[in-house]
Amino acid sequence: MKKRSLTSLPLAASMLGLVLVMSPIANLEAAELKVIAGGSMTGSLNELAPQFERASGHKLVIHFDSTPNIITRVTSGTPFDLVVVPVDVFKDAGAKARFTPSPPIDIARVGYGVIVRSGAPKPDISTSDALKKTLLDAPSVAFVPASAAGAYILKVFDRLGIAEAMKPTTRPQAGPAQIAEAVARGEAELGVFLVNVLMAPGVELVGPFPAELQQELVFTAAVAADTKEAEAAKAFIDYLTTPAAAAVIKAKGMTPG
Repeated sequence: MKKRSLTSLPLAASMLGLVLVMSPIANLEAAELKVIAGGSMTGSLNELAPQFERASGHKLVIHFDSTPNIITRVTSGTPFDLVVVPVDVFKDAGAKARFTPSPPIDIARVGYGVIVRSGAPKPDISTSDALKKTLLDAPSVAFVPASAAGAYILKVFDRLGIAEAMKPTTRPQAGPAQIAEAVARGEAELGVFLVNVLMAPGVELVGPFPAELQQELVFTAAVAADTKEAEAAKAFIDYLTTPAAAAVIKAKGMTPG
């Protein structure tokens, strides 16, 4: 798990554009917003949060985590104001009850892919059979099983009929960022996860999952039912749907909306 307090960092967009977008938000009284977010949103939110802070005067304290831990955190009574999390969180009745009844807002989506260490031969993953062979041939495969994305990868293993065969070669990682690090260090031959978190130094993207196995994980935002900062929370969610935010999300390897 990871927690960050984001304050004055450089803007990645022009101040004029942000002022035009954020002028209604700037009129709100400054608040500290506690945000819970999926780990795979780290890159996007770490860039967008300081822009929002500078334009709005609000402060964001963001806790990044995996889906199972997010559900536990949300349902345990931990105070928070809003979430930007995998849609799977909303499938848990206890977690869903902690949000306002308003429909959640889709912020970003991303599919799955495979990486190897920089300079290593790129195996064939163009078809289901090719991906199956590549996974079985690899002595080690890194991903995060205890996550929404990891749960889908396990389903893919099952669909390919290799669920049991993959158990000895699976190298579980604590978080998304550790997948590429493990591959870059040679601790795992392959990394398998959401494409945006696989874009890192020391590794190369082999490619996306074949079409018949591909699926996008959607990250959606919602306001906590008991927050005292509902307007500020809604303002941040609104900001995440602006063209300026969409440009950052796209640059981080995700599809906005």
